[in-house]
Amino acid sequence: MLSYIDGNFVDEEQATVSIRSRALNYGLGCFGGIRAYLADDGEQLFVFRLDAHVRRLERASKILFLPLPIGRDELANTVLELLRRNEIHHDAYVRPMVISKTAKLAPLLREEDASLVIWCMPLQRYIDKDSIEVCVSSWRRTPDNSIPARTKPTGGYLNSALARREAHDNGFDEAIFLTTEGKVSEGSAEHVFIVRDGVLISPPSTEDNLDGITRRSLITLATEDLGLSFCERPIGRTELYVADEMFLCGTGAQVTPVRSVDRRVLGEGGIGPVTKRLGDHFQDVVHGRVEHRRDWLWPVWG
Repeated sequence: MLSYIDGNFVDEEQATVSIRSRALNYGLGCFGGIRAYLADDGEQLFVFRLDAHVRRLERASKILFLPLPIGRDELANTVLELLRRNEIHHDAYVRPMVISKTAKLAPLLREEDASLVIWCMPLQRYIDKDSIEVCVSSWRRTPDNSIPARTKPTGGYLNSALARREAHDNGFDEAIFLTTEGKVSEGSAEHVFIVRDGVLISPPSTEDNLDGITRRSLITLATEDLGLSFCERPIGRTELYVADEMFLCGTGAQVTPVRSVDRRVLGEGGIGPVTKRLGDHFQDVVHGRVEHRRDWLWPVWG
């Protein structure tokens, strides 16, 4: 596979950074997660909301004093070119990263040290289950005033790794973070939606969580395409236990139904009707079957 690093497309083995780099030693950097979906014709590849992902990465890198070394348009075209050069004709994941490449000692963010790296890989299902069992983690989501989740910081994912490890050790598939104030934040790498009395509910992107592109897309699809009621508001821990439905979403997770929270089975224990309807519609959109949402898709071929 080819990867991209600072202006060059090279074999992945050559896309390296120093073991002394601040990116490795201190986790100084941020990244984006982008999905590409194979169309029904088996040839065309659609990159989902590439422009939104590029804009978010630009904002994140600005927050971290590691500005994009190239412009937004060039970055978007570079992602498409990477997929072309790798002859990708299957569902794929693309990760652009802006990292501190300097090998100098001490954790310090400097604009001139920004390095852009992009790699890709085949990806079907990130969570390979029809529905999952989740727990509320004993670890709290890192506050925005400590490590801002909205930047998708590389070093901040230690927080996620600890929560997910705890969940797996206790027989769960995924962890749900609470904020330091005890409100639902997000999963280790996914947003949270619940359904109560037919209303879709999600905590706002100010609960120490990521400003999720998949989350915002699902809200639009739910309200504009499917006519569902939606409410954005804080969610308490025990409210999860009495939800009729719950699902996690994200670039990787897409729409992943939740069967139980802390061993409390939700609804009838299966995939709820709202979750299924929204998940099916999302798949239709990303595979290019919904004409009025085709402007969300960036074709790779032709």
